[in-house]
Amino acid sequence: MKILYAIQGTGNGHISRAKDIIPILQQYGELDILISGTQAEVQLGFPVQYQLYGVSFIFGKRGGVDILKTLKSIKFLKFFNEIWNLNVHQYDLIINDFEPVSAWACIFKAKNCIGLSHQSAVIHPFSPKPRKTDWLGYLILKYYAPVNQSYGFHFKTYADKIYTPVIRKEIRDLKTTESNFYTVYLPAYSDERIIKVLSKLKASFKVFSKHSIDSRNYENIEIIPINNHLYLKSLAECQGVICGAGFEGPAEALFLQKKLLVIPMKGQYEQHCNAAALQKMGVLVLDSLNLKYLEELIAFIHKEEKTNLDFPNQTEEIIQNIMFENVKSNYAATAEPFLFSR
Repeated sequence: MKILYAIQGTGNGHISRAKDIIPILQQYGELDILISGTQAEVQLGFPVQYQLYGVSFIFGKRGGVDILKTLKSIKFLKFFNEIWNLNVHQYDLIINDFEPVSAWACIFKAKNCIGLSHQSAVIHPFSPKPRKTDWLGYLILKYYAPVNQSYGFHFKTYADKIYTPVIRKEIRDLKTTESNFYTVYLPAYSDERIIKVLSKLKASFKVFSKHSIDSRNYENIEIIPINNHLYLKSLAECQGVICGAGFEGPAEALFLQKKLLVIPMKGQYEQHCNAAALQKMGVLVLDSLNLKYLEELIAFIHKEEKTNLDFPNQTEEIIQNIMFENVKSNYAATAEPFLFSR
């Protein structure tokens, strides 16, 4: 069986999750990997058959996506050429993690495409939503990478075919301690904004920055360029985490039983949905990184209780369910015995 696994390359979460999913998919057949997007810093560590430009969202420095830079980065003709030239019919199974080129290629070429992503869970009607619906944001989530059938990941199992997060092996294997500092990852804010606010707090911070190429110190703050090894070490040793309201970052902090504060990106409906879910679980959510929230930040620093959750390792079970439900009927007569008996 030939499988295509298509991964969104904007942000690090999709790549991080794929590291654990790929070895399992490889057990089921010949696997090709497609990545589109240009914003991830994490390396996949597996051969990539298709590295496409796709459509990327460009992070700004004021708490949200930089709309102007994002629009300037979109190359519509290149995007349509990538869709047209992708031969999806050579694959028996296509699994898509919010990746637009393969999703739209399947739409135009009448090929089945299976969604396996956090976004699939976010738009489910049973998943938590913010009080105010951003209809444009909702439509982007729904049609950016449309699929025929969805399997999703979220902080809780809100419905059938919604699973708890895939926690990568690198995180599960960490030995945790609690040193007297906080790990910060807010890629949509400038280093200057982060320093301006966090320098007012009586605590130490390790800030992982998308905007800096050199490490530097400012009073109680250490600025560190994105580095997976250093980030994992900081995550394991810190007292708490301040980050955006993405999915993998908060999930990893919760799994490691770290105090957590999230700040959803402006104009990012997915993150506001995540924030709504996290808030219901007792996680502190701020609208922005701003001095007007200084009291809330001080309260977070002094807070002792944590949100404890159990995210069991279900990755093999999830992939097996996908195989049973989408492949067995077509390949039962020819599949190797191990394929559906694991």
